[in-house]
Amino acid sequence: MNHADDDGSVIALWRSRLRRAIQGYDAVLSLPHRREIARELQDEEDLFMLLCFCDMMGIPNPVSDMTLELYPHMLERFHEWHQRQGMPRSPLDGFRCC
Repeated sequence: MNHADDDGSVIALWRSRLRRAIQGYDAVLSLPHRREIARELQDEEDLFMLLCFCDMMGIPNPVSDMTLELYPHMLERFHEWHQRQGMPRSPLDGFRCC
């Protein structure tokens, strides 16, 4: 029974070493591209926000009914988004965030 415990701890030790090695490898690969990755994520979020709020800005949106339940969660980020898009004030008539 002691031998089995030793085998389990050795396996756990190797798994943790392998996990750390993979994390280190991932960090090394993504280091030069962090700014690009952050910019891509920002672009994706901007597009998502546009799709969710486009019907309020007069752009037809076929999925507006599906996005209604997301609005309460996204209102906090709406102000930052419309400023990034170059709109100093909220483009929505009935919604004031500034």
